Amino acid sequence: MTLEFSRYDTRKYPTVSVTEGYGDWSGHYEETVHDEMDIALLDRLATVRWEQARAVADLACGTGRIGAWLRTHGAGDIDGVDLTPEMLDRARERHIYRSLEIADVADTGLDTASYDLVTQSLADEHLVSVEPLYKETARLLRAGGYFVIVGYHPHFLLTGVPTHFHRSSDNEPLTIRSYVHLFADHVSAAIAAGFTLVEMHERVVDEAWIRVKPKWEKYRDRPVSFAMVWRREDAQ
Repeated sequence: MTLEFSRYDTRKYPTVSVTEGYGDWSGHYEETVHDEMDIALLDRLATVRWEQARAVADLACGTGRIGAWLRTHGAGDIDGVDLTPEMLDRARERHIYRSLEIADVADTGLDTASYDLVTQSLADEHLVSVEPLYKETARLLRAGGYFVIVGYHPHFLLTGVPTHFHRSSDNEPLTIRSYVHLFADHVSAAIAAGFTLVEMHERVVDEAWIRVKPKWEKYRDRPVSFAMVWRREDAQ
């Protein structure tokens, strides 16, 4: 089930496409997206041995934040794909990726059954459907490989808070086009693609969050992001 975020939008900012939005946001993205949203969840995961991932596909890699985290945790070669050239330019500056290409997460162009680990962080809300993402990820993984997805919590989207940023030219707030995917959507798509769920966590707005973003006191104790670890049992 795909739910248009616009029906829940309480802020009513002008909406822009993924490429337009992240192209503008790329220069100050890391100043506004904090580790509490995604890195804190990666730090909790216990089922994945990062250092055993000889080859990693980082989907919607953005500025390379997740790639950098993976490298510090011992991951091997990392290939990144993203729709936005400006974000890839930022990732390229890190000098940690084996390759970086403009591509859709549902059609990456990467080699079949070539990866021990696939990651995606804070991007699934921009997909009309998550089914193509899980199908493509299953294609990329070797048997026994893991897919780690970190997402913006559907509950938080349903409260009316969009993925948004302030435009660099005039500081106008803009929403990047988003969709609400319930957890049942993820589970159904993952099972159909041959995955088994082995670990899951949800991040709530807590004291650590409020220290970073004091204005979020009104969202205290609400879930803001999630992490799922899926294991690919059979090669395609």
